Amino acid sequence: MEHSQQSQTLTTAASQLSTSSVVIPPQEQEKLPKSNFRRQLDDLLFGSIAGMVGKFVEYPFDTIKVRLQTQPLDRPYFNGPWHCFTSTVKQEGIRGLFTGMASPMVGSMIENAALFVGYRQVQRLIRNYSATAEERDAMAKMSEQDLPPLSLPQLILAGTASGAMASFVLTPVELVKCKLQVQLAETTGAALSGGNTVTRSIRYRGPMHVISYTLQNQGLGGFYRGYLATLIREAGGGAFWFGVYEYACEIMMRRRNTTNKKDLSAPELMLAGGLGGAGYNLSFYPVDVIKSHMQTDQELLGSAARPRSFIQTAREVYKGAGIHGFYRGCGITVARSLPTSAIIFLTYETLSEYFG
Repeated sequence: MEHSQQSQTLTTAASQLSTSSVVIPPQEQEKLPKSNFRRQLDDLLFGSIAGMVGKFVEYPFDTIKVRLQTQPLDRPYFNGPWHCFTSTVKQEGIRGLFTGMASPMVGSMIENAALFVGYRQVQRLIRNYSATAEERDAMAKMSEQDLPPLSLPQLILAGTASGAMASFVLTPVELVKCKLQVQLAETTGAALSGGNTVTRSIRYRGPMHVISYTLQNQGLGGFYRGYLATLIREAGGGAFWFGVYEYACEIMMRRRNTTNKKDLSAPELMLAGGLGGAGYNLSFYPVDVIKSHMQTDQELLGSAARPRSFIQTAREVYKGAGIHGFYRGCGITVARSLPTSAIIFLTYETLSEYFG
């Protein structure tokens, strides 16, 4: 009797193993659609990695950009991007190009994670809003590549919304970064002018010092100085970043007679990403200049200066340097965006293809 029960148990277990191997083979598991939560986790991870890699490539260019943007309007320290680069390396060494990178590195990981998560989720909302109940049920069972494609205007809308959401995270990070970059630019500028330039002592020892000082003196609201400018830049820039990228990919997919980005080569993805980055930076660069000035009021005008509004800052930049003042550092910014965005999109798409 006992032997019979053991045999029955083994038979049942074997039957279960056999059944499970038949019902869910590995190759079929790959075809099962992921849950929305799993897709969000993938986007968080892949976006973070892409942002980290991109920021390391971008940061030296960003240091030069901010220093060109925020140098005194009436007595500029640098003649242009190359002069700023050589002067910075001469006075501060290569490390000067990476000053304050820790905070932006974390911020870039969070920003890109938020951008890609937001981008996918807004696309999902657009599909659900425009579909019937039966179509929504059908899409829930589809894999990502089988979902119906959105039009370019819908993708641009998704990019705009994702950029607006990312701005809330990005504003404090940008503030810390700009304050660290600008104070060292004053030191380099003073050395170049033979010490005749009026300079201010370096107040901050690092990112944590900026955070503690801002919190102590201005409260949580101090971290959102320049939020309006960041919101405009990120929302509008997100439309161009994703919009140009998707449009370039669409053109290349037509040439290859395919509807799947996975069929595009790495150089093609990098080209589309680079074009998206250039579109992002060219489209709202004057707003970025205003943001940098607003976030460094204390460093530029002294600790006793009253914070300037968006409109007031724009007027003063125009009064001091005309239209040219809104485009200082634009060339180096567009130049840095080409490889940075190319690497970000390539990294994200590659990770999504092999691990998503």
